[in-house]
Amino acid sequence: MAKILIVDDEIGIRELLSEILRDEGHDVVLAEDAAAARGVRGASCPDMVLLDIWMPDTDGITLLKEWAAAGQLTMPVVMMSGHGTIDTAVEATRIGAIDYLEKPIALQKLLSAVKRGLQRQPAIPVPTALSLAAFHDSAPLRDLHRRLRQVAGQSRLILLQTGPGHLADLVARSLQSPGTPWLDLGTLSGVYDLARLATLQGGQLYLSALEQLSRPQQKSLASIVDRLERYDLRLFVASSSNREELLAAEWDHALVERLFSHMLMGIPTLADIRDELPGLACRILRHLVDTKEVPLRRFTPATLSQLRRRDWYGGYSELYATIRNLAQTSTEEEINLPDGGLPVPDAMVSPVSFDLPLREAREAFERMYFEHHLRLERGNITRLAQKTGLERTHLYRKLRQLGLHGGRHHEES
Repeated sequence: MAKILIVDDEIGIRELLSEILRDEGHDVVLAEDAAAARGVRGASCPDMVLLDIWMPDTDGITLLKEWAAAGQLTMPVVMMSGHGTIDTAVEATRIGAIDYLEKPIALQKLLSAVKRGLQRQPAIPVPTALSLAAFHDSAPLRDLHRRLRQVAGQSRLILLQTGPGHLADLVARSLQSPGTPWLDLGTLSGVYDLARLATLQGGQLYLSALEQLSRPQQKSLASIVDRLERYDLRLFVASSSNREELLAAEWDHALVERLFSHMLMGIPTLADIRDELPGLACRILRHLVDTKEVPLRRFTPATLSQLRRRDWYGGYSELYATIRNLAQTSTEEEINLPDGGLPVPDAMVSPVSFDLPLREAREAFERMYFEHHLRLERGNITRLAQKTGLERTHLYRKLRQLGLHGGRHHEES
């Protein structure tokens, strides 16, 4: 039968409901508060949840909102309360609960609610992309999410100061409203089509590497900033360069000053939150399982240890892609790494094919070359320029042409 999670701080109610549902043939899991409920949901997805509203640590409505925001509301939830109101019931339903039971709960009402719930699809689909809300167990990311919400209402343009291993793409996703448009400007080549903005009304734009824009794209970006209010858009811009570096690279002074006059946020890198990596990895894996991208998988402690020790210069996107690859290629439910440890990115091991035309072969080699030295120099553009013998402006242009993102400039050698 079904696996049902009962969340209630009163032991008598937990035991009574558990006895009734077990008699009906269901597998029942008990949680005495929101913290225990989070643990159960994080480890697996129950088929249904009976959730009390009034609990000592976190109330049920708040936990319901948390699950919805984190993309974990993939199971039917029935709220329970002995002191509820019509407004509370309406709010719970709006968030995603499918029913509301008043205590003391009559046997027939309980069984009817459970039957209806198990026959229904979840009210809210799992999002295709995670946001900071999904990582509520991480104190640094909770704090980052709180700071982000504080600045969200103050500016439509938020500039994220980044470094190697940044979390900018995860941060940018965290203010996107469900069902609204999303456009990554970094995936577009050439001048941006401003007419397309009208089709993105109320949505969000993201630029992953400001310093790599061409001159025409810089002009397009200025025009986009002018139109944010008109089309009700929010724009996140990630930059590994500061104001002085962009001006030194001969950027338009007015555009640079305009960008840096908006909300500026420094965000942590994966190296800054290394101790959080095992928890982040498990949450990403849980998401991949929930969205049916991978079969049921879990990490061994040894694998989590290696994930924690690795230097993720490619940031959150590299971590996410690596976890998905490990889960897809694992032949067992437990993910054990091969003897060689974590796989090296393909670009680091794939030889250039001699069957390619000269131009394509040269470009493939250059990409491997710069990826290799970017890793060795940990994204430091100054040292990379010195090692490769290229002037910084030309180096940025080359990296942009190859689709590579350099890290933030550091003065130390």
